[in-house]
Amino acid sequence: MFPAFTAALSALTADTAALDVTGNNLANLDTTGFKATQVSFADMMAESLGGVAEGSQVGEGVLPISTETNYTQGAITSTAVSTDAAIEGNGFFVLNNAANQTLYTRDGSFQTNASGYLVDANGNYVQGWLANGGLVTASGPTSAIQVATDSTSAATATANLSLNVNLDATSSGTANTFNAPIQVYDSLGNAQMLTVSFTQDTTTANTWDYTVTIPNSALTGGGAPGTTTSVTTGTLTFSSSGKLTDPAAGSPITLSVTGLADGAADLSVNWNLYNTVGTPQITQYAAASAVNSTSQDGFAAGELTGMTIGAGGTVSASYSNGQNVVVAQLALASIANPNTLNQVGNNDLQVSGATAAPVLGVAGSGSLGKIEGESLESSTVDMATEFTNLLAYQNSYQAASKVITISDQLMQDTANLIRS
Repeated sequence: MFPAFTAALSALTADTAALDVTGNNLANLDTTGFKATQVSFADMMAESLGGVAEGSQVGEGVLPISTETNYTQGAITSTAVSTDAAIEGNGFFVLNNAANQTLYTRDGSFQTNASGYLVDANGNYVQGWLANGGLVTASGPTSAIQVATDSTSAATATANLSLNVNLDATSSGTANTFNAPIQVYDSLGNAQMLTVSFTQDTTTANTWDYTVTIPNSALTGGGAPGTTTSVTTGTLTFSSSGKLTDPAAGSPITLSVTGLADGAADLSVNWNLYNTVGTPQITQYAAASAVNSTSQDGFAAGELTGMTIGAGGTVSASYSNGQNVVVAQLALASIANPNTLNQVGNNDLQVSGATAAPVLGVAGSGSLGKIEGESLESSTVDMATEFTNLLAYQNSYQAASKVITISDQLMQDTANLIRS
């Protein structure tokens, strides 16, 4: 009777271990980046029966030989949190903890700490390659990603501007004038207002004169309120179809402003009359004069407002002046045999003695998957599968319990026979 008893007892032990795995899976149903685990079983060495035909054996039970993590892709959900990231495909985010140990995770719930470092929920430092002048060289050792909380985006003076304007081709016999203001920035980041005045030439068809002015109050010495100083003047010529012909493409108009009252450097701005493909920005059609859009490349100084992880794993610092500066590139680790990683809690993994050497790279390179910004990867636990397993383990446990009960009863009956 003893083999039956020990075999059934081993089944109870195996089923208990399986229930532990299932319970853990269900507990992590909503854990970001969690990968479901499954348990594998194997029969124990069989015992040969004495006094019967050769080859007759009775098994001695079952063992839970291993647990295997299912590294399938979890669903990716948008979070709208700028520092969240999800991996679609192969790879792990790389972290360093306070003890300078390297950890790996699929959980991209990142944030910035008080010192401006990008960290996970447990304060571990997210690793990547830092940018130099907005450019990242993804090679060599990785480091923690930081943007100083008191960092600023320096002001940049306007170097180029453009106006998308239509000038009314309708002639009333008097000079039509249309004013188009545009704000630019000087080297200190102060806004300066330029005004382009277009005046229709009543003597020459398809011709407009222009004058660019700046308020005297912006210049050293100032002047009466409302007075201006001319920056430049010139003439625009249009074809019979209303397209600008002179100045020709590739000939921007230079606007030079000297002696700014705020002490900024003199302004030198190119007024681009054509876009990058050579299409005129100024037209003359029989429609009301209007400014459709303006653009210029200067900006004021800005304060840090946050950090953003973009598609591909680029990390950018966002500033109050609207500028976004690339500061780093997230590193991903490819691990050939991820099932050998040790779970150390808090969604983190650590290499074991059997783990192949991790290979670092950027998202989309080699076998590494993509990184989605403002997203997180859901748990791969399937509730229906786990409940099905629960029922199977429950039935197995109950059956093994019944075997133990009957074996115990038979042993008692045998003992009673001997006593009688």
